[in-house]
Amino acid sequence: MIEMVSRPYAKAFESFAAGNPDILCLSADLTSSCEIDGFRDRHPDQFLSLGMAEQNMMSFAGGLALAGFRPFIHTFGVFMYRRPYDQLMASIAYPRRKVRMMGFLPGVTTPGGMTHQAIEDVSVMRSIPNMTILETGDATEVESICEAADSIDGPVWCRVLRGSVPRLFDTPIKVGEMRELASGEDVLIVTSGISTEEAMRARAALSRVGVSFRHLHLHTIKPFDAQALLDHIGSVRHGVVTLENHVTEGGIGSLVAETMADAGVGKRLVRLGLKDTYAHGGSRGYLMRHYGLDALALVGGIEKLMGAQFDITEDDLAAARVDEVHSLVKAEAL
Repeated sequence: MIEMVSRPYAKAFESFAAGNPDILCLSADLTSSCEIDGFRDRHPDQFLSLGMAEQNMMSFAGGLALAGFRPFIHTFGVFMYRRPYDQLMASIAYPRRKVRMMGFLPGVTTPGGMTHQAIEDVSVMRSIPNMTILETGDATEVESICEAADSIDGPVWCRVLRGSVPRLFDTPIKVGEMRELASGEDVLIVTSGISTEEAMRARAALSRVGVSFRHLHLHTIKPFDAQALLDHIGSVRHGVVTLENHVTEGGIGSLVAETMADAGVGKRLVRLGLKDTYAHGGSRGYLMRHYGLDALALVGGIEKLMGAQFDITEDDLAAARVDEVHSLVKAEAL
């Protein structure tokens, strides 16, 4: 059975930051929602509440970093780049301050609708010089995100999962690397974040109809190892399908497309994600189905790529949501 971990970030951040006076925890009035209320109560000398004033928070964090502190900013991702974009650029990115931006509720992981869903943050951050981008896909990556982010000499943007999070991997994030979760020869699947679990769900059903797929999980989106991706693309027959909890413009689909175009790779690419749309409110499962972000959508993308029809239904995939998710990087059944 898959292990579900409750509030992994709360435990991980406190373990990483407690007792290190250089690390300061900044909150923008969403302290409990970002799982740092316990840290606030137990380590008040390392906690600062900036209120609903994200522009000031960015400039303040840049000043703290200039003074030698390592601020970790916590709020919903959408509030950390749409509102204070100018301050993020001028006070953090341009001077390469060691500010770690922990953005919660990536993509459709919230029922809050457009105002709360960070659906274009990766495309924005990829375009900003000096910025590193990390995204968590399971509990192990959430538990290692603080150490990974703090290893970077410059600003870091993190897409962080909260609440009950599945454990899919045994090993922590290694910045700059990608995880190879399956090593098939027909199609390359590239995913990040919560989309990775959906691709893992589809594996058994695709295997039963004779599709062998290679699966890469990206926890580091920038910097990106283009040559490693090209080597994987060269190892499959038909091409690449990307699946992401983000708009298809500027995210990992664009990253793969740019890499293929720059290298002159002639294989086909199918990009799955939000298609030039905002998402409305609803449960995560409903939104992933409605907007084509789930395992069934991935099967459809592979059918399009290969020009085939597999007759795989949601019933074929439903049982794999918990029991049949397997990966090369986690030896035991999940």
